[in-house]
Amino acid sequence: METQNKSQKRNRIIYWIFTIWMALGMVSTAIVQLMKNEDELKNFTNLGYPAYLMTIIGVWKLLGVIAVLIPKRPLLKEWAYAGFSFVMSGALISHIIVGDTFGRTFPALLLLILVIISWYFRPSDRKIEMVNLNDQ
Repeated sequence: METQNKSQKRNRIIYWIFTIWMALGMVSTAIVQLMKNEDELKNFTNLGYPAYLMTIIGVWKLLGVIAVLIPKRPLLKEWAYAGFSFVMSGALISHIIVGDTFGRTFPALLLLILVIISWYFRPSDRKIEMVNLNDQ
């Protein structure tokens, strides 16, 4: 039992470290996108995306961070993680397709890794309970 408690505590620490790091990354990139930062605008247009998409993605990132950080609402958290995964994998693939350097591709890769680790280590009270239909 003590080993299980240590494991849960370790997992909770890992979860919060990576979740806070992910949240900071999502919020900072959302702010840059919502402010229509000149470098970010060039980055978006270089990837072939319209400027207005920056506003949509920026708002989604902020809402996703709120969903992940608030207590309860596990289904909402799953949607937020899915959204983060779609946005960051899409960014990563887009950078690769246009032939961007690793330096321009790395932030998307890092945020995607943070999303995956945060999702994987989320505590049980932040997960959807699985229902076994065979038991009914």
